[in-house]
Amino acid sequence: MRNGILETIMWLPLCAGATGVGLVLSFLAWRRKGVTSGVRGLAWSLLPIAAYLTGAHLLLWGVVESTVRFVTNLAAGIINPFVWAGVALAGLSAVLFVASGVMRKRGVGKASGRPERSKQPEQPKSAQRPGSGQAPPAPQRPAVPQAGNPPAAAPKGRTDDDDFSDIEAILKRRGIG
Repeated sequence: MRNGILETIMWLPLCAGATGVGLVLSFLAWRRKGVTSGVRGLAWSLLPIAAYLTGAHLLLWGVVESTVRFVTNLAAGIINPFVWAGVALAGLSAVLFVASGVMRKRGVGKASGRPERSKQPEQPKSAQRPGSGQAPPAPQRPAVPQAGNPPAAAPKGRTDDDDFSDIEAILKRRGIG
């Protein structure tokens, strides 16, 4: 009997009990850790009964049920070569995602032949001169330092050797190197 009265009666005590336990723990958190922890606990405590009243508990149960079915089918298909091919492709995909993230972070693999895009948005076609294929140059204003703010010094070009020499100096001062 799916989604019937029996299932509804089964879920009510479970959700109400989870809410009740959460309310007791929220009260204890309120007394021991303060108002912020108590209010956060109260918010979490109300979720089980809210899920029951809206019917979302059936959706969440369906997700758990499907996940368990997937894992058991995966384990049962340990001899099936299609299962192994899928696992291998999922692993390869995860490795490629991690590798591309590392490469992007280090700046490796950028196309050297292509110019980098400018951060300014392109002007609409109506702003371009008729007959020319390019937009007119934007007027440039010279940077004028304000009276209260002195211009910032240009950062020195640092190399990896500079970083290591700083570390070596700190270690020598501490008597480690």
